[in-house]
Amino acid sequence: MIGKHVWSLTPAKIILGGFLLIILAGALLLSLPVSSKSGTATPFLDALFTSTSATCVTGLIVHDTFTWWSGFGQAVILILIQIGGMGVVTLAVVITILSGRKIGLKQRYVMQESISAPQVGGIVRMTRFIVIGTILFEAAGAVIMAFQFLPQMGVGKGVWFSVFHSVSAFCNAGFDLMGEVSGPCSSVTSYTGNALINVPLMFLIVVGGIGFFVWDDIKAHRLHVRHYHLQSKIVLCTSLILILLPALFLYVFEFSRDCWSGLSAGERILASLFQAISPRTAGFNSVDLNMLSESSQLMTILLMIVGGSPGSTAGGIKTTTLALALLCVRSVFQNQETIQCFNRRIPYDILRNAIAILAMYLGLMFSASFLIVWLEHATLMEAAFEAASAVATVGLTLGITGDLTAASRIILILLMYFGRVGGLTMLYALTNRKKLPVLLPQERINVG
Repeated sequence: MIGKHVWSLTPAKIILGGFLLIILAGALLLSLPVSSKSGTATPFLDALFTSTSATCVTGLIVHDTFTWWSGFGQAVILILIQIGGMGVVTLAVVITILSGRKIGLKQRYVMQESISAPQVGGIVRMTRFIVIGTILFEAAGAVIMAFQFLPQMGVGKGVWFSVFHSVSAFCNAGFDLMGEVSGPCSSVTSYTGNALINVPLMFLIVVGGIGFFVWDDIKAHRLHVRHYHLQSKIVLCTSLILILLPALFLYVFEFSRDCWSGLSAGERILASLFQAISPRTAGFNSVDLNMLSESSQLMTILLMIVGGSPGSTAGGIKTTTLALALLCVRSVFQNQETIQCFNRRIPYDILRNAIAILAMYLGLMFSASFLIVWLEHATLMEAAFEAASAVATVGLTLGITGDLTAASRIILILLMYFGRVGGLTMLYALTNRKKLPVLLPQERINVG
């Protein structure tokens, strides 16, 4: 009866409630003494922050993952990352399939909303595809990184490090265990020029961030790009531009500075690509972010806000939202009545949603930045970086997370939750029904 009652809720409420329950369950487990290496109970707010960050695949931490949490605690975090990356609804549908029960129309509709699929048909097949693809990609990443970690750490720890970082990268979480290697909260800075770590991490981040629907398109049509859906074309083009242009900027204007003279040309190329890819929205960093110039830090904030693509493991406003905003600008400059891309016309309601999402994320980021500056002894850049990282579920930080007061941590928890479930999902969950349209008199206003 409980299961039937849950599925009778709206898709938005199911998604919101599912994530909330997983976060609370994770927080309770992480607050237990067995979860910490010291054997003492972790303060509930710290456990809640960590659970939210893991479930919302963010990566912001108040305690170093390796030095603070025990093997049990690290396993809980990894499970939360996997659930958060694949989606609570996906997990529920998988459990239903494995139990042999029939997937009803309501479950299919909720799954469609969860993964941003274009239609209800084929949802069960898509779910199987997501699960199998996730396992294969994460396994491949773990195998490659094992060539580095096994000789360095031995079999047991090497396998655990390989699996943990592969899952964290694919799910765009950004959690790491590098406190063992180079000290607490160091991310992968000790592997700046190591291709065995950098390349699989970048590959997993990109694959996890382009979205399950795009995977399916690529699987169905291979290299015949003209047969792809419009969403896949926009996602792939926008993602490629958002990788190449920031990487070029970082290589030419950032890593050519004297403070990076210790990096070889190859290390600079890897670092440039890594710091262009990771902000959308993985949260790993292969260089010290505090050493970046303010222009590079600002660019990182912009990349974090954009994030990944719809139906992916990544957060942010999504590549499609950015593309629609730019296409709208282009249509104004060209005096076009409609927004067009790849010989297709984009409906007005899609543009309306994109503008609403952009406004909500920017509004939350700026509001949280002002509050954190007011509450903490932080610069505006530090506060904006932290707020953008939380609402876009990235996990990058300039190092202030662990020193924040309880009020600021609660702000970040709310931002991470909002960023993972999505702004429109939150609004749809709070709105019971659509209002009947009323056709009012029309009047023009000047906007420029």
